[in-house]
Amino acid sequence: MSTRLRALGAVAAIVLLTGGCAAGTHPGAAAVVGKTEISVSDVDNTSRAVSSALGQNFSTVAALNILVSNALVSEIGQQKSITVTPAETAAAALSSVGEDDSMYQKFQGSADTRDFLNAVGTASVITVKLAGGTIKDLQNQAKLQQGVLAVREASKGIDVAVAPRFGKWSDGTLDNTISGSLSKESDQTAAKRKAAENAAQQAQGQGQGQG
Repeated sequence: MSTRLRALGAVAAIVLLTGGCAAGTHPGAAAVVGKTEISVSDVDNTSRAVSSALGQNFSTVAALNILVSNALVSEIGQQKSITVTPAETAAAALSSVGEDDSMYQKFQGSADTRDFLNAVGTASVITVKLAGGTIKDLQNQAKLQQGVLAVREASKGIDVAVAPRFGKWSDGTLDNTISGSLSKESDQTAAKRKAAENAAQQAQGQGQGQG
């Protein structure tokens, strides 16, 4: 379970590293990323669906972090004319759940979780392609680091706003941490999860990184 969550957390960590300018949200919007609006219902549905697939609580804050990240990277991909094939998305989606085919199939079981995981996979592919990599570089630490930096640079001109109920957006970061929101766990387990997230930022899904 921790490996799967860490893999998802690594993708969400991209949004924690990006900048962007703060702006206002509209009523009913959980966040606005450039021209993309993420509704509160989208966040709630994603939280419930992913919680069911994982068999563990996946909070609305965790869901919003990844939805914002997906939207941000998608917009950058459009700006840079980066194409992602269905095969690349599928391979990256499987990688995002730790190459666990049974878990991958669970995510394929509903439109909500399938679309969510596909968006995660697509964002991963765009990230490595921004660094000049390919689908084969999803576990390449150097390419991932370069990709995250490229996302950060490209996101500077994209406005990002988050509704107050989910936290405050400041310097590209929600004040609620991903590691503390993935599940209701003890402080010790949460600390371990944060350490895993830090490692995942340097080596997505591979994890043996340095904090």
